[in-house]
Amino acid sequence: MTRFRPCIDLHDGRVKQIVGSTLVATGEAPRENFVSEHDAAYYAQLYARDALMGGHVIKLGQGNEAAALSALAAYPGGLQLGGGVTPDNAASYLAAGASHVIVTSYCFDADGHFREERLARLVAETGREKLVLDLSCRAVARGTEFAWIVAMNRWQTATDLAVDHATLDFLAAHCAEFLIHAVDVEGKCEGIDEPLVRYLGDWGKRPITYAGGARSLDDLRLVDQASAGRIDVTIGSALDLFGGASVCYSDCVAFNRR
Repeated sequence: MTRFRPCIDLHDGRVKQIVGSTLVATGEAPRENFVSEHDAAYYAQLYARDALMGGHVIKLGQGNEAAALSALAAYPGGLQLGGGVTPDNAASYLAAGASHVIVTSYCFDADGHFREERLARLVAETGREKLVLDLSCRAVARGTEFAWIVAMNRWQTATDLAVDHATLDFLAAHCAEFLIHAVDVEGKCEGIDEPLVRYLGDWGKRPITYAGGARSLDDLRLVDQASAGRIDVTIGSALDLFGGASVCYSDCVAFNRR
């Protein structure tokens, strides 16, 4: 059964909602949909109050360490942590209260080539059961069809790893879950990438959380229907918690209790 999963996205130490495609490393400011007056711990406490498990805290760049650790301390065991995770620091985040660590970029070299030996080092440090692989991806044209390619480095660098059933089969042996942002629609509140959701739901062998474009409670229902209940959903910019006007947080909590 599809569940709503909460999120805490951190940029420059503050809770924000950002259009993912504008998050570049050139120093140019990203497009911000929302900047919260509340700190990360406030949101973590809210999710703990409402017993929302499996949400993620994502550090988007530098300057977010203290905020991330405060969220983990406020809801120990209830949140996953991603952003700059390596074998050198993964255990410290788990010790600080993360239920899992989330990893993308470490598994690739600077040119975007997937490195299986790096994944092995992560698994040796965390164990498969504590590792979430972030396969956030962009759609690319292949003839008359589309494929999805993992994007790393704050979603700006295309890698050589396709998000397809063969990739998921291989990686499933090394992780507990997947987190997949549809980067092309992330932060735009224009609707989900339904073909991607259906494709992921057709696989369905590990828990997957989808993020990107959700703009209404109907999108939660659509993901539930399109994935046969196999895919969970994060809602960001459309949520009233983050300045949105089309999805009420209380309705998402109720959705999980149905």
